[in-house]
Amino acid sequence: MRVVLLGTAAGGGFPQWNCACALCSACRAGDPFVVPRTQDCLAVSADGAEWYLVNASPDLRAQLLATPALAAGPGPRDTPLRGALLTDGELDHTLGLMLLRESGGLRVFAPPAVLSALGERFPIRGAVARYGTWTWESAVDVPGMTVSSFAVSDKRPKYAQDSAAPGPWVVAYRITDPATGGSLVYAPCLREWPAGFDEFVAGAGVVLLDGTFYSAREMTGTGTSTSAQLAMGHVPIEDSLKRVRDHGGVRWCYTHLNNTNPVLDTRSAEFAAVREAGVEVPPDGTEFMV
Repeated sequence: MRVVLLGTAAGGGFPQWNCACALCSACRAGDPFVVPRTQDCLAVSADGAEWYLVNASPDLRAQLLATPALAAGPGPRDTPLRGALLTDGELDHTLGLMLLRESGGLRVFAPPAVLSALGERFPIRGAVARYGTWTWESAVDVPGMTVSSFAVSDKRPKYAQDSAAPGPWVVAYRITDPATGGSLVYAPCLREWPAGFDEFVAGAGVVLLDGTFYSAREMTGTGTSTSAQLAMGHVPIEDSLKRVRDHGGVRWCYTHLNNTNPVLDTRSAEFAAVREAGVEVPPDGTEFMV
């Protein structure tokens, strides 16, 4: 199974367009230790020919153009994209679907609550239906791969705060290649380390984990926010690192990095602590064979 990290930043990307914090400013200035990142999105393929996205970021057009395996062809309107799996209904994970309207139609998989919200509260489903034949499914069925989901949160997107739809609203995916037995876990949004998650990741070859914030004090200490980021639904790295150490043989990576996260600077003590624990912070474009 082939995996490409199309984007590794949290919503807004890095640098964030409306932020002049020290990290964003250093990135804009071309600091080689603080590299740009687009909003998180993943592409997976069992055969290298047919690809499925996991989330669809607002940066998707640039991400597709930067990835040769996802280039159009050989026919003038052929594309290797076959569908998308959504971990949640957040705008930074769904807006990219609108950019795929010229595809003629794709299969989209998501939790039932998310499918409901995308049909009513943020009606992407109706919008893209005018451009082709799209299917919207809650049971994931991807040719050549086995996919299981794990409910991690009932955090609703802001546009669906008053929705009565039952959760889960946020899931993680475990994607397995039956031919090799290799598995990848993608969990970019963890409010906490939920019961049963250790078992869900056990034996996986690669786990892409929520790395949004390094500490529980991060945003209030930078002048970028007056609210604690724990309310935003992301366990800080300093807490998840304690759990990562319990799993030997797994290749751990942090993704979905917020623009305030000090690990974005590869000279920082926080980045060093993550690497010392054996965890990677891969850049956009990283590829895995699982």
